[in-house]
Amino acid sequence: MGTTLDMIGEFGHEKVCFFNNEKAGLHAIIAIHNTKLGPAVGGCRLYPYQSLDDALFDVLRLSRGMSFKNAAAGLPCGGAKGVIIASPAAKTEALFEAFGEAVESMQGKYFTAEDVNTTTDDMNQVMHKTQYVVGRETVSGDPSPFTAYGCFCGIKAVAHKLNGTDDLHGVKIALQGLGHVGFDLAHQLAEAGADLYVSTHSNRKNMEIATREWGAKEISEDEIYGFECDILSPCALGGTINKHTLPQLKCRAIAGAANNQLYDDECGRILCGKGIVYAPDFIINGGGVINAAQEAFTTYNKENVLKQVENIYNTLTEIMEESEQTGIPEGEIAQKLAESRIRFGLR
Repeated sequence: MGTTLDMIGEFGHEKVCFFNNEKAGLHAIIAIHNTKLGPAVGGCRLYPYQSLDDALFDVLRLSRGMSFKNAAAGLPCGGAKGVIIASPAAKTEALFEAFGEAVESMQGKYFTAEDVNTTTDDMNQVMHKTQYVVGRETVSGDPSPFTAYGCFCGIKAVAHKLNGTDDLHGVKIALQGLGHVGFDLAHQLAEAGADLYVSTHSNRKNMEIATREWGAKEISEDEIYGFECDILSPCALGGTINKHTLPQLKCRAIAGAANNQLYDDECGRILCGKGIVYAPDFIINGGGVINAAQEAFTTYNKENVLKQVENIYNTLTEIMEESEQTGIPEGEIAQKLAESRIRFGLR
């Protein structure tokens, strides 16, 4: 891999735009990866990146992942992502209105939504300047419960692969991250009888609820990678499975909500060589965008959304079976599926 700028050509992005509004305090990037299947859909992430290059690296990978996610789910939309370089403490109405103006300048090629450190309230402010917002409170609402439910269905598929049954009673799961999605997923896993261990960088209130009310056990951030368990579930930021953490792993499978869990494709090949099952992140965490696409491109029907989200179980099962038969890593199989649908316009 060359420089971060080289990735724009390597990944085949259609458009990458930088936005700077000093008065509003906005420093942002919108990356549109592919619109062959339709207008691009992807959330807006707000994060205090250490450098512009870090932000660019993240938005390029995230936007490509959205193309794969949307295509693999059979949605009539392409992939994009927006990132705002800021601390969550710096949120203002002016900041999000300025981001709305940036979205509007894409002329309908990019639909935004909430993501890490952004909320439906923030998106309401974005909507002051653009109509190209999904996950609206008055329609489909917060997408994170749908993401969590899709991950729950995917973890059941992984459990079936490991144990011959998708009953989660007694299945030892180590979950990293208790944000909107991780917290909801942890609750579902606890209710399903999983033996749940949780770690979080922040969200102490959520940790207290998980341990006090759901019977989860807390483990440290440093401990989670080497924790012996059935399933490791990364639900925080990406790149956590890398050359430093791979040697520590004592799990039988990895299945979580975070985007870009593997630092690169080589990590997937190493996992496959170790016999660790991997649920490709852009397959298992597709529930939120399935919900958003229903709002953007059809008449919204929650029952239809839930049926499509539940199909994540079947898609993952097929990918895991093919990986077992061919020896090809699950992530590579999932990527080829998505690329084929994009190339031939299949939905």
